[in-house]
Amino acid sequence: MDNYYSLLGIDKNASPQDIKKAFREKAKQLHPDIAGKKAEDQMRRLLSAYEVLSSRERRFEYDRVFTRFTKKNFFDYRSFLRERVDDPVSQAKLIFFLLLHLEDDEALDIWTRNGGTDFPLHRCLDREDWMDCAFLLAEELDKRDRTYEAFTLLVRISAEERRRPYFKHFMEDVETFLRELVRLRLRHAVDGETYEVCIEALRSLGIQAGSRKQRKQQAGAA
Repeated sequence: MDNYYSLLGIDKNASPQDIKKAFREKAKQLHPDIAGKKAEDQMRRLLSAYEVLSSRERRFEYDRVFTRFTKKNFFDYRSFLRERVDDPVSQAKLIFFLLLHLEDDEALDIWTRNGGTDFPLHRCLDREDWMDCAFLLAEELDKRDRTYEAFTLLVRISAEERRRPYFKHFMEDVETFLRELVRLRLRHAVDGETYEVCIEALRSLGIQAGSRKQRKQQAGAA
């Protein structure tokens, strides 16, 4: 379990102002113009830490769980969630926990057993957590050539972002990932009818699927 206080470089008694100041300083260091794309994962973790600690209710819940983690006879959160195989909320939290701890194969296995793209992550996790979780799942699915499933999750993230922004400056990367997936891999992963349905889903979001050069040519023709 990540120590959000350590990620932000603050102590456990930090005030809301201290948390905000620490986040801004760390975020500047991890800005893509300074740290490059390699820092994206660190930035996502930093955002998660800030969003939890800047919320009074979520910080209280985090402190409660983290304190139990750090005791000598610590609470095994992973095992606690694994035991609750019939509880969708626990299974969703376990999937997210495993992804954050780079245990990707087990996370995907549990997600698949629970229905894959039919598993309602959005009902089991906080909005921000399910969007983060869905993006991490999409990355891992794409690595394993499970292209259509990755596409489905990315479309859901994009649709939700349009409804109410969360990823903000990360959305360019999300949609670049989505376009590249469609342009390079999706056509070979699904039948023609499914592919057309996917393209229509992109159009409904206002996302063009071609390469940057193709999109410029299309814009020029228009």
